[in-house]
Amino acid sequence: MTKLFARFLKDESGATAIEYGLIAALISVALIAGATALGNQIGTTFNNLNTKLDNANG
Repeated sequence: MTKLFARFLKDESGATAIEYGLIAALISVALIAGATALGNQIGTTFNNLNTKLDNANG
């Protein structure tokens, strides 16, 4: 029983998989945050362009 418990404590394969999962999750969150910020900036740019075009036609 002691050998089984000791082998269980030494096994790090599950920890490695969890670490890779956490890294992937953090990268995903960063990409989503960046895409949201970029999308907002692009939306603002198009709105400003639309306003300028409306004023030019106006």
